[in-house]
Amino acid sequence: MEIRIDDLTGSEVVMLLEEHLRCMAMVSPRESRHALDLYGLRQRDITFWTIWSGTELAGCGALRELDPQHGEIKSMRTAYAYQRKGIASQMVRHIIAEARRRGYGRLSLETGAMDYFEPARKLYASHGFAPCQPFDTYREDPNSVFMTLRLC
Repeated sequence: MEIRIDDLTGSEVVMLLEEHLRCMAMVSPRESRHALDLYGLRQRDITFWTIWSGTELAGCGALRELDPQHGEIKSMRTAYAYQRKGIASQMVRHIIAEARRRGYGRLSLETGAMDYFEPARKLYASHGFAPCQPFDTYREDPNSVFMTLRLC
């Protein structure tokens, strides 16, 4: 597996992100959807990575800098063919390592509260993330779960 910074122009990446947004639309009310589209992921405060198995896209993830001490995980997605094969854990470890390298004291995320998101919540908990209050511009939402990891 190879993780690399991605410019979000490849057709495989575009299709995976479109699938991600479609899935979010099926399970989350509009006001509770915080997934970013291509434009949102191309902002200067976001680094976006893809993970590849040879020429096949296995997944993606992003790190958004909220401030010099706090980052946010965004757009975690594993391609269906690679689900339950450790791809998401590999990407989370990569993002945590990058957040530490940048000197962040905290790394946070928002995910859904519905059953569909239970595997994601378990994944993040297995890497040390714990529930927290809404951060940055998020507000309390019964459809959202906020989690954070202290890095120092």
